[in-house]
Amino acid sequence: MTAVLGTLPFLATLWLLVVLGAMVLEESGTKIAAALKGKPFRNPGAERRSLRIRMRPQPAAICAEPRWSAAA
Repeated sequence: MTAVLGTLPFLATLWLLVVLGAMVLEESGTKIAAALKGKPFRNPGAERRSLRIRMRPQPAAICAEPRWSAAA
């Protein structure tokens, strides 16, 4: 009876590992294959696009008045 109860969690764990392994291969199988062949992975769906980055102007530094600079 103990062997039957021990087999069920073992089979459930084995099934879970197979399912998770299949999910990993489905998502990154092409990356793994490219790495094994020694070629760089290029995703055809992702193209490089130029981005424009806008910088906000920095506010001017406020200088303390001479009478307050000694207190600092």
